[in-house]
Amino acid sequence: MDSQTQMKQIVADAAIREVESGMILGLGSGSTAALMIKRLADEIRLGKLQNISGVATSFQSEVLALELDIPLIDLASVSQIDLAIDGADEVDPVFQLIKGGGACHVREKLVASKADQLLIVVDETKLVQNLNQSFPLPVEVLPNAWKQVQEVISEMNGSSSLRMATKKAGPVVTDQGNLILDVLFDGGIKNPKDVEMTINNIPGVLENGLFVDLTDKVLVGKIEKNTPVVYSPSRVS
Repeated sequence: MDSQTQMKQIVADAAIREVESGMILGLGSGSTAALMIKRLADEIRLGKLQNISGVATSFQSEVLALELDIPLIDLASVSQIDLAIDGADEVDPVFQLIKGGGACHVREKLVASKADQLLIVVDETKLVQNLNQSFPLPVEVLPNAWKQVQEVISEMNGSSSLRMATKKAGPVVTDQGNLILDVLFDGGIKNPKDVEMTINNIPGVLENGLFVDLTDKVLVGKIEKNTPVVYSPSRVS
């Protein structure tokens, strides 16, 4: 197991220690969240966690949970979620996030906004001082609006490109049937709340990958003296 996978595994294991029997859980997407879902299934199978229900944030997490016999409920059928556990592509010192590297940020944000607590699990490579200086902001757009949205973002000093699929001709298509523009702003994003609102008000945009004022706790995995460890940073005030 390489060092990055070790960091992801230890933080996934730590996240499951935050789970209690009887909870409705938001099941995140991505590689670290997948390790968390697998560990959750182990705990359920061993009887250490009981009466757990999951709400999937993507087709990926739904398929994995079904394969592992984790009971699922639909997002539309729940009024609140006790705890959502998810990864992130970037986390800044005040716990603002960029998500959407896997093109799942719309459902992830719906689940996060309905959760009493959002726990973010990452390895230390995802911690940044300023968002969007290297990782692009995903913006989900209606298929016939991507060019128009791209032009508006350009006027905001943002450069963007249509995300292209691998092992498939053409662009990435989201679970909602839309396209993704990956956006880099000159100098990064200094006011995430303003940028989130401005982009979401562009006609043709469904949602963007800025998660503002949603995160309650972050668990970080790192390698220290050749040993994987996990810690929880304090939010900078």
